[in-house]
Amino acid sequence: MSFLAIKGLSARLRDTSFPILRDVFLSVEAGEVHGLVGESGAGKSMIGKALLGILPTSIEITHGTIELDGVDLLRLPPAERRRRIGATAALIPQDPLTALNPSRRIGPQITDRLVDILGWARSTAEARARELLDEVHIPDPVRVMRSYPHELSGGMRQRILIASAFAAEPKLIVADEPTTALDVTVQKQILKLIAEMQARHGTALLFVTHDLGVVSKVCQSLSVLYGGMVVERTTVRDFFREPAHSYSRALLAATPKYTDPLASLTPVPETVIAAVQAEVAAHDRSQRNG
Repeated sequence: MSFLAIKGLSARLRDTSFPILRDVFLSVEAGEVHGLVGESGAGKSMIGKALLGILPTSIEITHGTIELDGVDLLRLPPAERRRRIGATAALIPQDPLTALNPSRRIGPQITDRLVDILGWARSTAEARARELLDEVHIPDPVRVMRSYPHELSGGMRQRILIASAFAAEPKLIVADEPTTALDVTVQKQILKLIAEMQARHGTALLFVTHDLGVVSKVCQSLSVLYGGMVVERTTVRDFFREPAHSYSRALLAATPKYTDPLASLTPVPETVIAAVQAEVAAHDRSQRNG
């Protein structure tokens, strides 16, 4: 049985019929790194937020299940759902500057979750925080724990968020485009660090990205999304060798080729967009008629 199994997940804007997620199916095994790829607005981050129970209040889930370690989160009372998610899953957010509270020191921002949600003693949580900051290669963890976010670089702030995500030894982490706000050199370091931490801790990872280069480096499998619908789920190896869906092939063809930096970029053809839009429309009609 998969550690994470999302079955038929659908969501819409509240009080409307406008769909955000369309009948999403995906699964992630324990210790697996699964990528969610697609252009902006495809619904990648919405899947992660639905899983973590942090969807915007303007969006409601209308159908489906989210099973985490065999338990459907959507059937749990809200308090029990928050407790289970807090003990089992974590998030590495996209922007380290906005994710950290600028008015609080780093230490409490790592330890509060361990103390308030998981019931750890403050001294134990602080020792764990120092240990993790050292593990993500931050020098002088004691000084950093006393620092405010603005006193640290973007790369250090992102390392802190990675440490915080792994603090309670979660079985699943959602990484929501965790390198987008960083420069290219730091991106490479952070990706390497996430891969090292994931392998060391054996954590399942749901990696949200629009960068197929990142997928090729860190993921074992992936789901390709368009318009809130999964159009292909496959292994990374098979995707880069022979993607099955025309939209997947077009995305791959549009990826810049670093071996030929002067080559022209290839946009996704309008015919492919029209075809996948027709597929989405056909799905919506079948849902309304069903």
